[in-house]
Amino acid sequence: MRVELSELLRGRPEVLREWIDDPSRRRIAICVAAIILGFGSYGLTTGLWRAPEMGFYVAIKMPALIFLTLACNGFLNGMLGLLLGSGLGFRQSVVAQLVSFTIAAMVLGALAPVTFFMSLNAPSPDAADADIAHANFLVAHTFLIACAGIISHLHLARVLVASTPSLRTAATTLGAWLAGNIFVGAQLSWIMRPFFGTPSIKVAFLRDHPFNGTFYEIVWKSMERITGDNAAILLAMITLAIFLLHLPVIRLFLKSNPQH
Repeated sequence: MRVELSELLRGRPEVLREWIDDPSRRRIAICVAAIILGFGSYGLTTGLWRAPEMGFYVAIKMPALIFLTLACNGFLNGMLGLLLGSGLGFRQSVVAQLVSFTIAAMVLGALAPVTFFMSLNAPSPDAADADIAHANFLVAHTFLIACAGIISHLHLARVLVASTPSLRTAATTLGAWLAGNIFVGAQLSWIMRPFFGTPSIKVAFLRDHPFNGTFYEIVWKSMERITGDNAAILLAMITLAIFLLHLPVIRLFLKSNPQH
């Protein structure tokens, strides 16, 4: 298992394409196990700040969120892969998404020790500034998860560049997959909340009214709580940071373009 996961992290297009073209039972089992362990361990550290039982809840919910996102978005991404001429069949597109989530799981699993100590050293949920700590957690973890997603999609970009008939098709397919995963995953995470545990609300596996509000609304309110009237500046800084993190993807497409 360690050898196979190391191959995925190296991101060589021929290896990734082999996984996508030949999704054996062992490879699927490795992906599922990595997602459960990686996202589960990261989820444990995410909820641990609020209470030990919250950490246990999130360790269950975070891998479940990934599998639900794949189930809800897999069909759409499979159809988009076919319609956009990616050169990947329906099953290949779904497996490509599974491999992408596996890579993200390994990245976040590696960050779990860091976020564990971040939870231990943060103000307690009973502290006077617990609301600020909660807002900081939400924004920080959202950024870390976005970074893991970007790294995993960079690996997908290598596969698409090597497989699709044109760079335009590769870029369009990657953009469609990334947008779909972000939108569906973010809203599902809101429905399945809490993941951090608001200090003023009792610890629970799910909220009483899960469909009230949106993920984007709570992120904006958290940034306002952190910065006061400067939430727009923080949003601009985060957007710039995410763009800079995408530079390897942009360079990949430019490098593969014979005109550059």
